[in-house]
Amino acid sequence: MPLTRVTLTSGRSLDLTRLRLTSTYGGMLEGYPCKPVNEMTIRGLLTTAERTHPGTPVHLIPPTPERDDSHAGPFGPVETLPPVACVGSFRSSALDPGLDPVLHRSVLTVVWFQQTVGVPSGDDAEESLRRIDWESLAEDDEL
Repeated sequence: MPLTRVTLTSGRSLDLTRLRLTSTYGGMLEGYPCKPVNEMTIRGLLTTAERTHPGTPVHLIPPTPERDDSHAGPFGPVETLPPVACVGSFRSSALDPGLDPVLHRSVLTVVWFQQTVGVPSGDDAEESLRRIDWESLAEDDEL
């Protein structure tokens, strides 16, 4: 059973089967949020997603950082990502209509950021998550 369902703007329904929520800057002991730190954070999330879900395509929804030029440090201005980093495993019906719907499904692991710890659901999920181009990013998988 899925944790929840998300409806894409295309109308396709996705089952969220696994979700990992973490604090974007929870492990940061020194420094400040800036572009190099954010790039490292994103690379780490993608690497973890790829290792946790081998054989499943991984897609990053690029976050929009908030920039504060008035507080620049040695690594540039302060740039903060949304506070909650998310890695979710989604599945849906098979992309190829010729595949057996009982034995096949399409899968995609998605990395995104959001403002709250809420679980995405239905039409209330983040707009960027609902706009995923499932047909070009997901892959069919046999059970």
